[in-house]
Order: sequence, then structure tokens, then C-alpha cells
Amino acid sequence: MDFRTKYNIPNNTVIAIAGTVGVGKSTMTKALANSLNFRTSFEKVDTNPYLDSFYKDFSRWSFHLQIYFLAERFKEQKRIFEYGGGFIQDRSIYEDTGIFAKMHFDKGTMTKTDFETYTNLFEAMVMTPYFPHPNILIYLEGSLDDILERIDLRGRLMEKETPIDYWTELHSRYDNWINNFNSCPVLRVNINDYDLLNNEDSIEPIIQRIGEFINLTRHYVKSTELHHSL
Repeated sequence: MDFRTKYNIPNNTVIAIAGTVGVGKSTMTKALANSLNFRTSFEKVDTNPYLDSFYKDFSRWSFHLQIYFLAERFKEQKRIFEYGGGFIQDRSIYEDTGIFAKMHFDKGTMTKTDFETYTNLFEAMVMTPYFPHPNILIYLEGSLDDILERIDLRGRLMEKETPIDYWTELHSRYDNWINNFNSCPVLRVNINDYDLLNNEDSIEPIIQRIGEFINLTRHYVKSTELHHSL
């Protein structure tokens, strides 16, 4: 079935998936891409030259790591729009500055000077009318207990050995971040409203919501532009 036609989703749509660790961003990215016949954009962790050093010494390498992520995500965003859209992104460019860089600054593993340099660069590169923002950001949300259960089921040793306090703080920071996010339209989807691993058909109601949301926001933008031109 052609879900794009059925729910009036333009071929050049760019959808970013956001949410805390363990919420199921990669699963959602793949399911939406398969259903809409869109390309995917995943984070390239294996080729990150700073990651190993960062885990050994947060204070020494947090700034370098965040700058690397910013550059890579910026290049990826440019590539997506040069293709003409039609992409599902696993993670957005916005989460690094709003959550991870700020967490390092708050915890003292990134200096004030480095944090200000990073955020100034982010704002100059991303928070401008020239940066191609996604058409929609889908925020996957769930309770802390739901997230912890998924992390446990996923079984990644590094995640299972991470103290619960870290996941609690990260969950809280994501909630605070999304409540103040306004760089592009946001559609919230609760992870208990679907089960993509056991029921592939549960993706269609989400696609229907995406189509309705995109067309609603598109009409809103057009009416706003018309109002400003009068």
C-alpha cells in the first residue's frame, strides 16, 4: 500500500526521530522508512575518532566530541536536502546542544568557555533561516520505568552497567528539552501506543497522524505567511 499517497505525505518530507536512549528510535526509523519508501539517516558511531578517548576522560574530550557530532550532523543534514528530502533521521541535530553538551557543562565536564563556544557555533550554523530544518520531529516518549525495561531487554552490557541515576537524569533532561523545543513542528508519540516488533501494522496509525500533522502545520505556515504579507 502507498501510505504516502493515502495520507498525503509529500515525497520530499524529512522526519527526525528524537527521544532518550532505549526509547526505540532506530526501530521507528526503519519502520517508517520501509512503509514510506524513504531513505534512512543513522548516526555513524563506529567511525567517531573521539568516542574511545571520551569515555576514558569526559573532561578532556567532551568539547571535541560535541564539535565532531555537530559537524557530522550538519553535513548529514546538508546531504539529506541535496537529495531532495524523503528521509527518516535517527536522532536530530538539536539534542546534542540541548541535552548532552549542557549536561557536561552542568556536571563540570565541559568548561564554561568551551560550552559557550560550542553553543555559539551551533546557533550560527543551525538556528538560522538558512538551515534546512526537518518538516516534523517525532518525539518518542514513555515513562522512566518503560525506558528502563526496554534498556534491560535490549541487553547492551554498557547500558545495563550504567547507574539508574544517569537514566533518570537523562529522561528528565529530555522532557525539559522537548517542552521548550520550537525549531520545527513536534509530534509526540507514546511508546505504549504501538508495538513495531510484534505488530508491523501498528505503524499505519502513526503514519496517519504524521500525514494529518504535516498537512495541518503546512496550512498553518501558509496562512501565517499570507497574514504577514498583507
